[in-house]
Amino acid sequence: MRPSSIANRTLHPGTQVNSQATILKLNEKKKEFDAVAALERTNSAFLERISGLADDCDVMALAGEVHGQVSEQWPRMFHILNLFLASRETSEDQPNTSSQEGEILVRIPIENPIEPNDASASLG
Repeated sequence: MRPSSIANRTLHPGTQVNSQATILKLNEKKKEFDAVAALERTNSAFLERISGLADDCDVMALAGEVHGQVSEQWPRMFHILNLFLASRETSEDQPNTSSQEGEILVRIPIENPIEPNDASASLG
């Protein structure tokens, strides 16, 4: 690339005033450009924060829907519990019914439990 020949030219007295005005205007435009660039960066950061808040609001809205669905089921759950308690009370009135399977736990004693070492000795 060839170097610029503008720097080597001699300036006439009238053009020197124009070039100073041009340099001042250029500096002013540069400051203006820097301010617009800073504003754009700030707007981008603001947009990211607002997008994050919008995502959080969406999550909270979904959580509210789930909470509403769970709260909607409570009356049904209480109804089922009342039915269970009512059936339990009626079965207590009839002591010899076998409709309550699994309510009584029975322990069965195990005689001579086999140890893991004993099991291998008895096999071989």
